[in-house]
Amino acid sequence: MLRGIDVSSYQSSSFDTDGLSFVFIKATEGRSYVSPGLSAQTENAREAGLVVGFYHFLWPGNLTAQAEHFVSEAPGRRGDVLAVDWETTGEGTRASNAGKDRFIRKVKELRPHNRVILYANRHFWLDVDTTSYAGDGLWIADHVTAGKPRIKAKWRFHQYTDAPLDKNVADFPDRAALEEWADGM
Repeated sequence: MLRGIDVSSYQSSSFDTDGLSFVFIKATEGRSYVSPGLSAQTENAREAGLVVGFYHFLWPGNLTAQAEHFVSEAPGRRGDVLAVDWETTGEGTRASNAGKDRFIRKVKELRPHNRVILYANRHFWLDVDTTSYAGDGLWIADHVTAGKPRIKAKWRFHQYTDAPLDKNVADFPDRAALEEWADGM
């Protein structure tokens, strides 16, 4: 298993990259928010030679506008991974299954040379999702032993803790395999 983290504006732009193979960075949310740490966090990850992913926190409604906003702000280097973060918003709402699927398909259409994946927690994947559509892969959040999420579906990334920060593993035999997968479009 490869080690990685995910970061948002709450984390430092100079996060520790020792022992990491990848990082997911929050890029956008809704139709207008851009993470103020996006540029500096991206620079830190690229300087460390990590595989870089960017994620968008999905709100219900205006899915095309959200997808366009995400791809206009997330760096567009080949080999970067794009993810949709599908969960309950701070207002207690969520995008529908159809909305989540439409967003993933729109981002894939707008960025055909990048992998596009779904981030969901175990509850959303097992109890809310009705389509099992995760684009190019599933990034599952289940805070248990690293690499052992309690789901039966094939997953690519597993967020196994959020303390003291969001730690993840990737289901690839080595970094070269992750890079090949990420660049394989």
